[in-house]
Amino acid sequence: MKRQITFFDGAFGTYYFEKTRDYKPCELANLHSADIVTDIHKQYISAGAQAIKTNTYSVNSVVFGEESQRKAIIKNAMINAKNATLDTDVAIFCDIGYINSDKSETAYEYMYIANDFIRNGGECFLFETLPEFAPITKALQFIKEKLPQATILVSFAVSQDGYSKKGIYYKNLLQQAVDNPYVDIVGLNCQCSPSHMRNLIRNLDKLPKPLLAMPNSSYPSAFNGHMTFDDNSRYFGEKMAEIFTAGADIIGGCCGTTPAHIEMAVKNVKKLGGKKEEKQQVNTAVQPKNTQNTIPFICKNKKIIAVEIDPPMDTDTSFVISAGFKLKEAGVDIITVTDSPLARARADSIMVAAKLKREVGVEVLPHISCRDKNQISLKAGLIGASFENINNILAVTGDPVMQDIFTGKAGVFAFNSFGLISFINDLNSQIFRQTPFAVGAALNVNVKNFDKELERAIKKVQCGAQYFLTQPIYNQQAVENFILAAQTLPVSVLAGFMPPAGYKNAVFLHNEVSGITIDETFIESLKDKTREEVVEISTDYCFDLARKVAPYRGGYYLMTPMKRVDLTVRLTEKIRGYLDENKL
Repeated sequence: MKRQITFFDGAFGTYYFEKTRDYKPCELANLHSADIVTDIHKQYISAGAQAIKTNTYSVNSVVFGEESQRKAIIKNAMINAKNATLDTDVAIFCDIGYINSDKSETAYEYMYIANDFIRNGGECFLFETLPEFAPITKALQFIKEKLPQATILVSFAVSQDGYSKKGIYYKNLLQQAVDNPYVDIVGLNCQCSPSHMRNLIRNLDKLPKPLLAMPNSSYPSAFNGHMTFDDNSRYFGEKMAEIFTAGADIIGGCCGTTPAHIEMAVKNVKKLGGKKEEKQQVNTAVQPKNTQNTIPFICKNKKIIAVEIDPPMDTDTSFVISAGFKLKEAGVDIITVTDSPLARARADSIMVAAKLKREVGVEVLPHISCRDKNQISLKAGLIGASFENINNILAVTGDPVMQDIFTGKAGVFAFNSFGLISFINDLNSQIFRQTPFAVGAALNVNVKNFDKELERAIKKVQCGAQYFLTQPIYNQQAVENFILAAQTLPVSVLAGFMPPAGYKNAVFLHNEVSGITIDETFIESLKDKTREEVVEISTDYCFDLARKVAPYRGGYYLMTPMKRVDLTVRLTEKIRGYLDENKL
């Protein structure tokens, strides 16, 4: 930048609400209350801000559906900011907030928003409150190519422990921005109070680009659906001086901060006379420890057999323990424990897996779904799993709760499977560095558009997936899809098989479980058969398919239907005998 900036302004939205009690989006004030918008900007400038943000944080298609309205807001926001900075050298940063959408078009929307600012004279850009970096990269390049002299600031929102809502650690987020040639300034804003942001910045090594810090004034309370904050401007100013000393080059405020907060921050920082802690400049991204020799055997080249059982729906664990001993004796390498399949509440998968590991002495692989869990509960569960020396995890999105589908209510999903895999991988580089998790993912070999499913699998590998477990294979097309996956993916793939427990079970799977197609001749062969006959017919059918995938790296993932452990024990014996006989 042409001039040195140390002080940014504070929050616009929460301060505007405090002054007006207007419950409508504050960005609309650019259209109907330009005098109030301009006055708020001037108050921050009088408090000592050398840079202000346009009142445009939420101007995107998710919040404002009409394009003409978005364009009008941006145009008027720029006019209001320019009026406030007349006869000053205060910089105007075009404020572009996070667009909360997973649509592929989102990356282009950031470009469209940036272009509207450029058309209205914007030269400095702030992408703020981001939980991830990738969606804005196209816009960054677009801005610099169209406006080489532009200044771009990228700021991330992370919680007290340093993780964004996408599960990415703040050091890795900052490093991605530092490494991008189009980014001039990097930073953190929102979610954290001053003391927690100070701690995060203290744990950073010196960055090769200026560092911005804009914490919230404190943690908020709720008032009629809006955040409210106590007046703690004196305390905020003292903490901002500590943040500056800890390594921030530019400071400002986010939610709850007012001109009084910025004034106190300016006064306290100026008292320091530029004094800062000494830091070495290094690559700040934390790389996971080399786990080549420490990851569990499921990720190595041994062909294994994993068997799945469901946790109980009550407090009786006798079946689970009994099944564990039977499967261990049959030669199973690892027992997988599902996480409330079909969204029906069962005992916690990690707790059941820990009990199996302790009492049966078998390696375990609990499934962890994202359904009805926020980031805190997911992290807490993983820490508990680590306590129990559980090192394998299958990360899945989880079946939706049917009541939510029919009532139109949204379930709690902090992540999808991609985000959960990335989150665990980031945790592996931090708190689980000594005992990292081997993270697996699900692969559906029964979908019609399997090329799309393979694309998703490759993305999961890029997120950190180290192996795959497939949905059950019942036909030749699923076999061919498995072989394609095994040849394409750079990690092990375990072929899934679930021998039907009988005629009715096969009919149910064929007709009611999405994506499963079972040969009708086989289904008919189970009709009116005894329990013993079903075991042989069902396991023989699956075994014939299992032999076709034997030459490929990975192994087998056998699912136990309706507590029929006798089926998975018998199929395990057949597969184990075949592998040993053929030295596979």
